[in-house]
Amino acid sequence: MRKIVLGIIICLVIVFGLQYCEHQKEAREQLDADTALIEKQVKNVGKLIVTEGSYAQVFTYKDTEKLLGFIDANKKALVVVNAEATISYDLSKIVTEIKPEIQTVIISNIPEAEVKINPNIEYYDVTQDYLNQFEAEDYNAIKKKVEASLRKKIMASDLVSNAENRLISELQKIYILTNSMGWTLQYNQTTINTEAGFEKLAL
Repeated sequence: MRKIVLGIIICLVIVFGLQYCEHQKEAREQLDADTALIEKQVKNVGKLIVTEGSYAQVFTYKDTEKLLGFIDANKKALVVVNAEATISYDLSKIVTEIKPEIQTVIISNIPEAEVKINPNIEYYDVTQDYLNQFEAEDYNAIKKKVEASLRKKIMASDLVSNAENRLISELQKIYILTNSMGWTLQYNQTTINTEAGFEKLAL
């Protein structure tokens, strides 16, 4: 009788052991599948976000040189600028770490915004004295002045906030994916608990 009972116990142990191993194997396969899916989706988010804007501005350029200490030699021009500006985030440069053992995705770095300005500069009403004429360095100085002025104007405009909103929208896709699979998303040391979580952070 004892042998029968012992045999039954051994059979049960074997059956439950096999079921446990099968369950562990399925859990591991599911975890591996989830990890692969998250890695793929994070890479898919890694695209360039671009916000574009058009700007127009008019400058008056003047330069006066003193000749012999008392003779003025003047040059001036009306400068009309039409510029295209873009703000972009290269999300392929996002640094992420996936920890399947604790089902957590960690974003440790988000790239800075890249601002590009392409000005089209036209000159009108150009006047110049014989002893003070426009040269290459004048045009370079005008271009630098134009770009500095436009950059200041752009950084104070809605273009920046629009680009940031699009960045947050892309990052929210990562949160939606990880949350739907029961994973945790962190940015540095902060856990993102809602879709609006990124909006509260200084990105």
